[in-house]
Amino acid sequence: MFTRALWQGLVAGAAGGVVMTLGEKIEQAVTGRPDSHVPGRVLARLTGLPERERQPLPVNWAMHFGQAALLGVLRSVMAQAGLRGPAASAQFTVVRVTNDQILENATGVGAPPPTWPRAELVVDLLHKTVYGFATGVVADALAARDGRGPGQRHAAARPGRGTDAGPLPRGDAHGR
Repeated sequence: MFTRALWQGLVAGAAGGVVMTLGEKIEQAVTGRPDSHVPGRVLARLTGLPERERQPLPVNWAMHFGQAALLGVLRSVMAQAGLRGPAASAQFTVVRVTNDQILENATGVGAPPPTWPRAELVVDLLHKTVYGFATGVVADALAARDGRGPGQRHAAARPGRGTDAGPLPRGDAHGR
């Protein structure tokens, strides 16, 4: 399961990153908002690279797309386990925002979202939601090719669920 989740997650996360970036570029064309150099600044601080006011595009994109691809692995693990669909993508979106905030705040590049201008916060959350759901669509589609995940098999074994629903037998958890 984890081997499949690795390659599928990298693909799903990269696809989500591309969709998010396209949405950002459309939004920027409409609103006139400039490019953010926060991803590049975070990467510079994490790696000891020199910091600039405007980070070089390759540094910015390395962090932007690298983070998108790597986090996609987690969404793929979710899908392989049986956590699929819009609810799973919403849960994953929270993880994406949390990951960004940990890195940005721990490096001193960013500040906590409650301190941001509301319009900036809404735009950021919108783009991260697009990423979370686009990544989820791809991760779910790839995982579905492998059949139901253990969580889905467990739910199907006891429709209507009750407090007395025990775990699947060990051998049935990862079988098809």
